[in-house]
Amino acid sequence: MALHLIKLCVGIESIEHLRERVAWRYQHEGTMQHVTRMTPKRGEELLAGGALYWVIKRQVQARQTIIGLEPVVGEDGIKRCAIMLAPQVIATRPQPRRAFQGWRYLRGEDAPSDLPPGLELSDMPPKMRQELLELGLI
Repeated sequence: MALHLIKLCVGIESIEHLRERVAWRYQHEGTMQHVTRMTPKRGEELLAGGALYWVIKRQVQARQTIIGLEPVVGEDGIKRCAIMLAPQVIATRPQPRRAFQGWRYLRGEDAPSDLPPGLELSDMPPKMRQELLELGLI
């Protein structure tokens, strides 16, 4: 089973907002990367099919496939890691998650499954989405 990362998606309001930001970055920068202070020690496992799962509004809601890990040096001279991500943002079944700092490893068996194509929950009122989740309907 693949190893993944999980990270808070700060400043993003919805999956659609995340998709807009990713599209903008690809259009203007030609790449999508998330630069982090710590380099994952289990990089080979992440590159063998891992994804970065995004927590939006206290719920895991989307993921992007990790396509590379590259060392970078910031303007301040500090070494960091650029997590290179595929341009596709894939909606996942919402999974509640408390706030945390940085990123964490996420085992494959603990990762939420993808939503079926065409089923978007971001337009659904949060209360309704939560009730359907509790009933096991989504």
